[in-house]
Amino acid sequence: MSGRTRFLPIVGAVTLVVAVTIAGCGPRKESANPQSKQPALVREPAVAGLFYPKDPQKLSQTIDMLLASVQPASVSGELKALICPHAGYPYSGLTAAFGYKVLAGRDVKTVFLLAGSHYVAFQGASVCAADVYRTPLGDVKISDKSKALAKLPPFMLEPRVPMRRPDWSIQSSRSAPPPGEDTPETWEHSGEVEVPFLQKVLRPFELVSMVFGQTDPAAAAQALASQLDDHSLVVVSTDLSHYHPYDQARQLDTRTVTAILNMTPDVIAGEDACGHMPICTLLHLAKMKGWKPKLLDYRNSGDTSGNKSGGVVGYTAIAFTAPEQESFNKEERKLLLNLARRTVKEVVTANRLPVVDAKTLPAKFAELKGCFVTLTENGALRGCIGNIMPQMPLYQAVIENAQSAATRDHRFQPVRPDELDKLQVEVSVLTVPQPLVFSSPNDLLAKLQPHRDGVVLQVNGRGATYLPQVWEQIPNKVMFLNTLSEKAGCAPDAWRGPGTAVGIYHVEAFKESEM
Repeated sequence: MSGRTRFLPIVGAVTLVVAVTIAGCGPRKESANPQSKQPALVREPAVAGLFYPKDPQKLSQTIDMLLASVQPASVSGELKALICPHAGYPYSGLTAAFGYKVLAGRDVKTVFLLAGSHYVAFQGASVCAADVYRTPLGDVKISDKSKALAKLPPFMLEPRVPMRRPDWSIQSSRSAPPPGEDTPETWEHSGEVEVPFLQKVLRPFELVSMVFGQTDPAAAAQALASQLDDHSLVVVSTDLSHYHPYDQARQLDTRTVTAILNMTPDVIAGEDACGHMPICTLLHLAKMKGWKPKLLDYRNSGDTSGNKSGGVVGYTAIAFTAPEQESFNKEERKLLLNLARRTVKEVVTANRLPVVDAKTLPAKFAELKGCFVTLTENGALRGCIGNIMPQMPLYQAVIENAQSAATRDHRFQPVRPDELDKLQVEVSVLTVPQPLVFSSPNDLLAKLQPHRDGVVLQVNGRGATYLPQVWEQIPNKVMFLNTLSEKAGCAPDAWRGPGTAVGIYHVEAFKESEM
């Protein structure tokens, strides 16, 4: 069974057209716009009830369940882009959740959504001309940047295009426009299925929705780059190979994913991914910006449906980040991880610390640094101890904290010798915490940067800290502070009261699996 619902053909009949009418976006339902007092053009949902639940409560619960069921790898640096799949949620929703869970809680104000066209072939890239993008979860404001982008070739404001409507259009949750009023956006499902996920994991945001026809990805990347800022996120919607036997699909998809990770857009073609134009645009953009990709998940509809006997559709989730400046190169990271690993082994098996000749170590290892050593076993925390403030040379701090993580974390029994091969070691080197000035609880929430800030919370003499990695488990800022307050021995909402102080630090974290 494919990654699409049974209502959808692969592409449907398409007609290649050159879009020349670029002013209109076709009739839409209207809603009141209180600021302009003019009717707002609404992009109505086309595939609610087909690709994802139409009922708002069921849709919300479905996404919550998907997000709760995944645990993506840590993504360091500032998240700049995601590649996510767009089949029906029962097929691709789990893979999509890997991407959107990484996004949860981040400070994003504008999402640039790049989707490939499935129902009509045309030249250029269509920018949604509506004022509001609607899903069962509510309305998302279309950003003013849409009109600015539409003035830059190869983009254009949503054109009317001759097309053969998809067979499932008679079952669509939206009303069909009059003949001749269809646009690339009218029936396109690939962008739409991403928006409910975005609504669940982001604070209110604005949207720039694009549907790509045949275009020059390098030119599209240049135009898109001019509209991005520090609070922008690019989301590319694509599935991978379509309807090949299971083993062949995995081979094809591995080649495509590898090309994405290697940033080689020229080798990605339409048969590799239905969103190959948006993918190639993102890869050109990422090269311009210095963004780096990281694979979060790959699977196909045979994995999610359990039916591997027929043709399957491939899905992937990939994050792109702007890496933060690193203080430690790969070899230095390996040295610190090996030092932590040696310490754990010798403490557990011989009750002694390793002997280290400091003269053989890089000079920066003698600098006073705060650090944490984290041990996990089969993905679960097994010990985590550290010092926030610089108290001793870094190499000594790694040794002491590795010993403590293995034997002195009061939450766990000491590590046993038979567990050593199952452990994963992670080292986090901290910057010195700086006071965060805030005027109110809401101001504090606004200033926190999820996935970047480590937080030291002090409430009336009690204190506790969370490393930035904890945002992966608790992306909601209120829950993050509530549980940190409880960790400090206070009531969950004590951080809202007087006598609260907050310090912020950042970390350079690295683990054995990344070496």
